[in-house]
Amino acid sequence: MTILPSRLVQALHRFNAAHPWDHNAHYHPWLLRQLPRRFGSALDVGCGSGDLVRRLAGHAESVVGVDADPRILDRARELTDASAPVTYTRAAAPHGLPSGPYDVITCVAVLHHLPCADSLARFRRELAPGGTLVVVGCARPQGALDHAIGLAAVPLNALIGWAKNRGRATAHRPLSMTALTRDPELTLDEIGREAARLLPGARLRRRLFWRYTLVWRAPAAPRGR
Repeated sequence: MTILPSRLVQALHRFNAAHPWDHNAHYHPWLLRQLPRRFGSALDVGCGSGDLVRRLAGHAESVVGVDADPRILDRARELTDASAPVTYTRAAAPHGLPSGPYDVITCVAVLHHLPCADSLARFRRELAPGGTLVVVGCARPQGALDHAIGLAAVPLNALIGWAKNRGRATAHRPLSMTALTRDPELTLDEIGREAARLLPGARLRRRLFWRYTLVWRAPAAPRGR
């Protein structure tokens, strides 16, 4: 396994801090491609400043954004058009989530803040028959493959940060990046075991920029005879 020299790591941290970009928002277009073009109701768990909620609202009849932080919810409301089919609710996941069923449930960079098994079970319970759950998450790296993918992302992360900031350094991070962070405790293998037990058939993939994705579609309701 290749270990970067500490001076290089420090230099990269300084560069990334001066050229910030949102790794989670990077996956929003991919996430939307996992969903039908139009759907009824959606729930975004840990919505933060509402960036994904507003994108979901372009495809849904109604969207509920949930977060435990009242400050960020206030900003989300300010940034959301009053005519949008959106409701923001302060609640602690998973047990405080507003009841469904929902045609779509999304959870981006939040699951590692929550009890994994309890949260996946709650998402399954609130998902409508035939509905779609999409998780973009963070896992604790383990083994050569995880570390190799993480290492490959380092130069690409700096390049994208430079391009998105048009080569200019900035002291201001996007609002979506001001939420509290936490190091993940579970590895991808551990998350995969919980998903296999609770969400049979879920697709779990390693991704760049220290993320993984999980997609699960609930069984459709049985047709009446």
